[in-house]
Amino acid sequence: MNKLRPYLFAAAVGGFLAVGFGAFAAHGLTDPKAQAWMHTGATYAFMHVMAVFAAAFLASGGSRRARIAPPLFLAGIVLFSGSLFSMALGAPRWLGAITPIGGGWAVLAWACLEPARD
Repeated sequence: MNKLRPYLFAAAVGGFLAVGFGAFAAHGLTDPKAQAWMHTGATYAFMHVMAVFAAAFLASGGSRRARIAPPLFLAGIVLFSGSLFSMALGAPRWLGAITPIGGGWAVLAWACLEPARD
């Protein structure tokens, strides 16, 4: 369980942030484009936070490939959702170039779970 702890903590923080940013998009933003970026970032962050929880428990079963998935998911969340959140809050649009890199990390994480055995 100790090896899972950092991933579970990161997933809990990520879930907290996803809900917070989603609420901010719904109630605190007026620009439709910023709302869309924030909503997309929150949706994908929340989905992949749940994947971090599941992947952490699969990784505890000993699969080498599954052990790679949680940090890949976390990197994907930070890059994909983080870039969208940043742009929604006024950061430069060039950050949008980072978004697909985060999506790529998430895709790799999912690939590590299929078939979640060595």
